[in-house]
Amino acid sequence: MNQIKKLLIIGFVWPEPNSSAAGGRMMQLISIFKENGFEITFASAAQDSDFMVDLSKFGVAKKSIELNSSSFDDFITEINPDVVLFDRFMIEEQFGWRVTEKCPKAIRILDTEDLHCLRTARQKAFKEKRNFELVDLFSEEVAKREIASILRCDLSLIISRFEMDILKESFKINPDLLFYLPFLVNRMEENDLLKLPSFEERKSFVFIGNFLHEPNWNTVQYLKEAIWPSIQKDFPEAVLEVYGAYPSQKVLQLHQPKNGFFIMGRAADANEVVKKARVVLAPIRFGAGLKGKLLEAMQCGTPSVTTSIGSEAMHSDLDWNGFVENDPEEFAKKAILLYKDENLWKASQKNGIKIINKCYQKSDYSGSLISSVQSLLTDSANHRLHNFMGNLLQHHNYKSTMYMSKWIEAKNKN
Repeated sequence: MNQIKKLLIIGFVWPEPNSSAAGGRMMQLISIFKENGFEITFASAAQDSDFMVDLSKFGVAKKSIELNSSSFDDFITEINPDVVLFDRFMIEEQFGWRVTEKCPKAIRILDTEDLHCLRTARQKAFKEKRNFELVDLFSEEVAKREIASILRCDLSLIISRFEMDILKESFKINPDLLFYLPFLVNRMEENDLLKLPSFEERKSFVFIGNFLHEPNWNTVQYLKEAIWPSIQKDFPEAVLEVYGAYPSQKVLQLHQPKNGFFIMGRAADANEVVKKARVVLAPIRFGAGLKGKLLEAMQCGTPSVTTSIGSEAMHSDLDWNGFVENDPEEFAKKAILLYKDENLWKASQKNGIKIINKCYQKSDYSGSLISSVQSLLTDSANHRLHNFMGNLLQHHNYKSTMYMSKWIEAKNKN
């Protein structure tokens, strides 16, 4: 690009790449835009955290903003971005109308992270002890809000091919509004496995996940109640180490060293923890998107056992780097088999490399993303002309959200 373009990212939270896959995803996006010459400002109304990344080290300006405050109008007018990226649909709801009013020419991009409506519908079906059906999505209030947000934006980044299919086929979203962008990592070769701890050097099973994320808490409960007793019965010396940021008291109470079940809390370095483990266990029962913890396991040469929800849209037509099992008894048996069989374990490692190289290469996606953004910058008017439903929703959201926000701002001043 000849002229330096300005990107404003409005974050739901400040990025914590060592706490969650969402934080890692955000840093990947920052990397792509930075490498393509964008001047980046990251703004958020969230409080600072002890574990947030130092954005200045990546050449990114940091700005704290307020919800329901006209101070944002002055801020965005001053920086006048060419592109605005909303981190999750709730942020677009809150700030989208202000962006439209003050910087109408700015390209609006939504990073969905995952389809929240899919996650909440699956969670509801799980709690009601029934199978999830796609029709469940249509009764979700979250779906109405999330799909409206996608339609209002010029482009939405979708992390899962399964979710791409839902949006195009079930919700009839115009494919021109969607861009498939999975997690992006470096290529690996089989020789890279030699630099990692060997089968003999690794000990224990491991689970890792942010406990602010409900599917992770549910997974640890399921491990404790339904799977770990079966593993321990047939493999008494087995040890499971459970790591995760922001563990609640409920999580900490599951700590039972005498049964080989250890709640370890936050990992200082998640990558090192996974490299030292022999097998990752992730019996995820509901959720959406891609599972960063399982991709990280592949990068660390650590085979995994997960469920069909865990592996969903993650490995194309390739063999999993371990096993995919939904039955708890079978899950436990496969976990022990993978832990003890060195040849199977090494073959599973190699499967992980194949998945990484086929499905998650930065070079396969970053160039086309920037091309799509450049195309929008060049001809946004024509793009928006063909998105009448988005224009309609933009109009009505602008009116309703604007007056609600101004009412809250006025109320807060009193």
